[in-house]
Amino acid sequence: MAALQPQHHHLLLPRHRPLSLRPPPPRLRVPSRSHRLLPRARAGKAFPAAVPEGLGLVAARDLPRGEVVAEVTKKLWMDADAVAASDIGRACGGGRGLRPWVAVALLLLREVARGADSPWAPYLAILPRQTDSTIFWSEEELLEIQGTQLLSTTMSVKDYVQSEFESVEAEIINANKDLFPGTITFDDFLWAFGILRSRVFPELRGDKLALIPFADLVNHSPDITSKGSSWEIKGKGLFGREVMFSLRTPVDVKSGEQIYIQYDLDKSNAKLALDYGFIESNPSRDSYTVTLEISESDPFYGDKLDIAELNGLGESAYFDIVLDEPLPPQMITYLRLLCIGGTDAFLMEALFRNSVWGHLEMPVSPDNEESICKVMRDACKSALGAYHTTIQEDEELLETENLQSRLKIAIGVKAGEKKVLQQIDDIFKQREEELDDLEYYQERRLKDLGLVGDNGEIIFWES
Repeated sequence: MAALQPQHHHLLLPRHRPLSLRPPPPRLRVPSRSHRLLPRARAGKAFPAAVPEGLGLVAARDLPRGEVVAEVTKKLWMDADAVAASDIGRACGGGRGLRPWVAVALLLLREVARGADSPWAPYLAILPRQTDSTIFWSEEELLEIQGTQLLSTTMSVKDYVQSEFESVEAEIINANKDLFPGTITFDDFLWAFGILRSRVFPELRGDKLALIPFADLVNHSPDITSKGSSWEIKGKGLFGREVMFSLRTPVDVKSGEQIYIQYDLDKSNAKLALDYGFIESNPSRDSYTVTLEISESDPFYGDKLDIAELNGLGESAYFDIVLDEPLPPQMITYLRLLCIGGTDAFLMEALFRNSVWGHLEMPVSPDNEESICKVMRDACKSALGAYHTTIQEDEELLETENLQSRLKIAIGVKAGEKKVLQQIDDIFKQREEELDDLEYYQERRLKDLGLVGDNGEIIFWES
């Protein structure tokens, strides 16, 4: 009825596709020379440099907020149009029929194989050989996030990438040995996927997916909290026909300081770890996804499903719970629907079909309210039991000096998930203690009929 994802199981990673945290094999190394230069920053404003994160953009002088620091013409993007114009596009119908990310990933691997002959060679040469994204973690490192939703998501993503690889390996890679003269492995394909996840600007995903050389050197900072975009795509040149990616400073930057942007304010720490390989010490980044599901064995399955669908939900519903924030309102309503039965089942009759959701937004009966508390508290207890450490132990470890980055991510995500689970349990524990003080459907109905006084007493009329 209620499942706090993931389904907990022993960690078993496929042996036929082991992870490698070493750099990709020599065939993926790119010479630094090329006949085309990388896009340049606006003259005298910014330059690429070694920074704590690896590479980044540094201000060449004091820059005010909103200053354009880099412009990259569409001719240099790695996107669907670049795929269509490439050997890859010519070999597979312009890339149509491929998922956008798969098409660009194949282009990325093809250009790496071309070495110095690729127009993107200087850009490819600076791409990291690995990131701290959990998709690149070893089996031993993944054990550190056992019991978390992040582990379940990571394994699901890897399985998805594996499936896509097997498809394009047979249909495109093996069928075009002239384009891929070396052996392209799953690890190579996973590397390309990881590069796309970590370097594509959030709004440039899906059908608009594009790698923007040079501009994607800009790093993330939790101190940038503006929701306004730090970049735009605009027309330039004669009649605005030249499409240009323009990167701006979101805040004032002093000369010699690194230029930062905000990658995505709405991502949880688990998603930051999966996509980019870092987390933040910010409660608003700690979240847990509660999955609620109407059981097919429920005697009122059809009625409940009908009611859920009439109100924009379905057989399963997913609710993201954020630390220190209230529960999503629809979550309690959906829970009451899942737990309804017995003497409360009359609310699911056709007579109430258009109004039942409104009734479920408020307590229905003591039994129903007690049931939702038990369901959620049992689920929280089960989920918390899958972790091997306590919140206190996690927080003590996080204070350790020189903690390795991946271990820090693992501990931070675990601690965050457990805090949210504990918060959910506390909410429903308090609700259990308040059951006698709540007003239920029958009392509200009697009030509507004028049969209950202001102090809750039943009113009788003499004949």
